[in-house]
Amino acid sequence: MLFYSVYAWVFITVLPGWFGLKGAVVNITISQIAKSVFVYLGIPFIAGFITRFVLIRLKSKEWYHTKFIPKISPITLIALLFTILVMFSLKGEYIVKIPFDVVRIAVPLLIYFVVMFFVSFYMSWKSGAEYSKSATLSFTAASNNFELAIAVAVSVFGINSGAAFAAVIGPLVEVPALILLVNVAIKLRKKYFAV
Repeated sequence: MLFYSVYAWVFITVLPGWFGLKGAVVNITISQIAKSVFVYLGIPFIAGFITRFVLIRLKSKEWYHTKFIPKISPITLIALLFTILVMFSLKGEYIVKIPFDVVRIAVPLLIYFVVMFFVSFYMSWKSGAEYSKSATLSFTAASNNFELAIAVAVSVFGINSGAAFAAVIGPLVEVPALILLVNVAIKLRKKYFAV
């Protein structure tokens, strides 16, 4: 989270110039990207940290984990579904109008998810990690922070930009791909790990 703005700034403003893509260079500061990252990640992180700290002091750690977390957990799913609904309502027209562009974005993403999953799973298995760690590492490596990518793309390039469109396609590919990879992970567990 701390270095995302530097990372995004390098990829948006520095690297295109190195590869002769002068027309693609965008004048944006690290602070502009950092502001969008702070709004989408920093504020929820701080709110969660304060909530945990205060409620554990006021009640107890057991109450926090057994009563509060189960009550508040559905909010995460509802917020994610709302975000997806808003994203696709804004970009759904383009998805239908230019399906070939969707495919051109989706195919490399699908390849990325699959390759990252298998490479990470193999490396963790070869290093002797147990199944739960191998699976966790593989899914972490294969998944992306599309929510953050969408936030940065919209704040930097605007809601109607191609970058925002490409970032919206990500979850369309990521969710079904990772669901299929769950089944692959279960099969790998049966084959390579003692149950």
